[in-house]
Amino acid sequence: MRFSVPVAIAPLVALSAATGTTYKPAATVDTDILAAKGLLNLAIYEVQQAFQGNQGSCTLGNVAIRREWGTLSTTERKSYTDAVLCLMSKPAKTDQTQVPGAKTRYDDFLFTHINQTLTIHGTANFLSWHRYFTWTYEQALRNECGYKGYQPYWNWGKWANDPLNSPIFDGSDYSMSGNGAYEAHNCTNALPTGLNCIPPGNGGGCINSGPFKNMVVNLGPVSPTLAEPEVVANNGTVYNPRCLKRDVSQWVSSRFTSDANSTTLINNNPDVYWFQTVMQGDFASGEFGVHTGGHFTIGGDPGGDIFTSPGDPAFYLHHAQIDRTWWIWQNQDIKNRQNAISGTITLNNSPPSRNGTLSDTISLGVNADPIAISQLMSTIDGPLCYIYI
Repeated sequence: MRFSVPVAIAPLVALSAATGTTYKPAATVDTDILAAKGLLNLAIYEVQQAFQGNQGSCTLGNVAIRREWGTLSTTERKSYTDAVLCLMSKPAKTDQTQVPGAKTRYDDFLFTHINQTLTIHGTANFLSWHRYFTWTYEQALRNECGYKGYQPYWNWGKWANDPLNSPIFDGSDYSMSGNGAYEAHNCTNALPTGLNCIPPGNGGGCINSGPFKNMVVNLGPVSPTLAEPEVVANNGTVYNPRCLKRDVSQWVSSRFTSDANSTTLINNNPDVYWFQTVMQGDFASGEFGVHTGGHFTIGGDPGGDIFTSPGDPAFYLHHAQIDRTWWIWQNQDIKNRQNAISGTITLNNSPPSRNGTLSDTISLGVNADPIAISQLMSTIDGPLCYIYI
């Protein structure tokens, strides 16, 4: 077996010198230990499957490795952002008569999320749908734009105390671009309950640094939260070119995306229903959960809109971490958790609907072939072949 526990845990507990900065991330030892334990369980499970004659083509010896943004070299980071910019330069496959605002391949992914938002959040397929969505995006970067790496993730806990100075949002050429320029705005009502309105940060305007400083957002907003008069909702299909706005919030990240938040989520919720529900947030209590917390660490437009959040490229690093957190949770008890599913097929069961099942199909429109949820429950089975380090 290629990975030993010391090898697996080393990249998790130390920031690579690749950052080239003096920024000191917060410790993430608790989730690192859970991840290492899970990876060991996965290795044991693979051996057991092989003895039973169930060994597939994907093994821990040939698996793709997804890594944290801060551990990538500057060359690797630039290769990733160059591929994203490439996807933004390619023409859309979406039917222009139906969605005239979709101009690029990047927009194809954004519209798919817009179009399905109410059936992929607070649902049985929330985790599996976003796993397939993020993987399909990774494949587009590789197959259409020559990217040689794999989808990086944003380990929230490392950067929760100071996201603006993190290698993700520091605005350098090797970041995911920085904060927006300052524009006066009121607090951001992120939750439908109106609780914990996010204090306005030092951004709110167009980003003006990093790889995406000239990015044009073409679709949405549909349900904007950024309290600025020019941010006006539409139906998500029309052409609405505008800059990418952010209001990066340490207020949100430090409260809802710390390593303790992730550790508690994984350790205290052995049932998948409560795991995915707590992850997405207890809005009635003003709790964002790590999912909503990550989105509103980014904030702005389109990042602060549940429909159009993939319009901000940082979305995919955030959802890779969502997937990693599910992966860690699954690997604590593979026998009982790998195929665990719960919930209905509508947002928080509104309107009331049937329960979701493993045989339900996930469709990503023009981006990928439909696939059964059962094929997405393991990252080393079906079409998937990756792990997190």
